[in-house]
Amino acid sequence: MAPMAGVTRQAFRQLCYEYGAGVCVNEMITARSVVVGDDKTVAMMTFADTEPLKAVQLYGTDPDTIDVAVGIAIAAFGAELIDLNFGCPVPKVTRKGGGGVLPWKLDLFRAIVRAAVRSADRYGVPVTLKTRIGIDAQHPLMLDAGKVCEDEGIAAVCLHARSVAQAYSGDADWAAISQLVAALDLPVIGNGDIWEGADALRMLHETGCAAVEVGRGALGRPWLFADIYDALQGKFETRTPNFGEVRSVLLHHAELNVAAMDESHGMADMRKHALWYLRGFPLGGDLRLALSHVSKVEELRQLLANLAGDIAYPVAELGKPRGRQGGPRKHVVMPYGWLENRCGIDLSIDDTEFDVSGG
Repeated sequence: MAPMAGVTRQAFRQLCYEYGAGVCVNEMITARSVVVGDDKTVAMMTFADTEPLKAVQLYGTDPDTIDVAVGIAIAAFGAELIDLNFGCPVPKVTRKGGGGVLPWKLDLFRAIVRAAVRSADRYGVPVTLKTRIGIDAQHPLMLDAGKVCEDEGIAAVCLHARSVAQAYSGDADWAAISQLVAALDLPVIGNGDIWEGADALRMLHETGCAAVEVGRGALGRPWLFADIYDALQGKFETRTPNFGEVRSVLLHHAELNVAAMDESHGMADMRKHALWYLRGFPLGGDLRLALSHVSKVEELRQLLANLAGDIAYPVAELGKPRGRQGGPRKHVVMPYGWLENRCGIDLSIDDTEFDVSGG
């Protein structure tokens, strides 16, 4: 499961594992925040005992900082996998040269990757990396970035099959995944437009990728991982739980969230999840508004108690994009002259490590 800002917290990871997810990473954390010991970051690197793998996703723009951060994540927090994210398309990050546009500066990108791998190697921990097809159609970077990853010992590369300019819009270009698979000897993980179990199987067959990564498709539907597992076994019966069953999963999620955090913060986080879980159900505007302000588990339980449990799942929602969407960007915001050359080792772009989101 891919990281999604404000989403892949401990409780949701636990749920996804319950439904068969293979590896779940936490929300993307900046290397700098790990090094300075930010309290929020410490909380984000806390794992439940039931999680089978402690996978920490980091974002960094400075090789020395990423070196130290990887060591801390492993030695102090028990990380068993480090995942580097270079897919963020957020303008406030790319305008400083960070996120999905950083791999354009190949020397800086190589230095960061090398620092992460060497730091993790001291503990025998693998490092994976996620990137995008390119900045835009005129500036591809996945092949160059993939070769750097191969040279520097990255264990696997995940490709979000969109450009930075696309952000989360349009269709993912699975042909790009096939191209990267053909170009590299290391495993390639495909990402983009996995909305149903059959989509995962189709991506594997069409691209030859080693695995699939699911992001937005699991929002409000953690059972998608069970559908994917079934599809891999030749079973194509998409789960369509009725309202009562969805309500049970939602309340279970809320209870896990409150146990991992506290009721105030846990329920504030659950508001967006509740609307994702109940998307398409005939709730009415007043109930949806109330759900957007819910502050206690018992309040959530009472709000949903009077709806009939046998209301059918809204099958019209199947196969549709979920979560962040929006349109493509006419121009990717970058530092002046960013595309003129591929050299960036002497640039100071460390201030992009503030308040970034996943890619």
